Amino acid sequence: MSFTSWENVPEDTLIQGIKRRVVTGDKVMLGRLTFPKGAKVPAHQHESEQMTQVFEGALQFEVDGETVIVRPGDVLFIPSGVVHSAEALEDTLEIDAFGPIRTDWLDGSDAYIRDEK
Repeated sequence: MSFTSWENVPEDTLIQGIKRRVVTGDKVMLGRLTFPKGAKVPAHQHESEQMTQVFEGALQFEVDGETVIVRPGDVLFIPSGVVHSAEALEDTLEIDAFGPIRTDWLDGSDAYIRDEK
């Protein structure tokens, strides 16, 4: 068992002012992300299944060519290998759950969200 507070987890600053904290178990990981209004996550895909829950604000996702807006209380499931992107319609706080663990988030090879183009 492990226990922590999000405030004790190191925070990364990503593209366009997006902030991220990550905690992992053996087979699942959570990311707590904050987005300033207008910040965009470029189109990408990964092996992991993803579930996103918005707690504050709103994110507009493009998932496999379909648009969905995720607001507080909504949960979005993105299957493995599906291309998706997101844009913050408002300042947003959300949690992403991934299984299996996103090793690119842990080793820094997630250039799509780190490198300003």
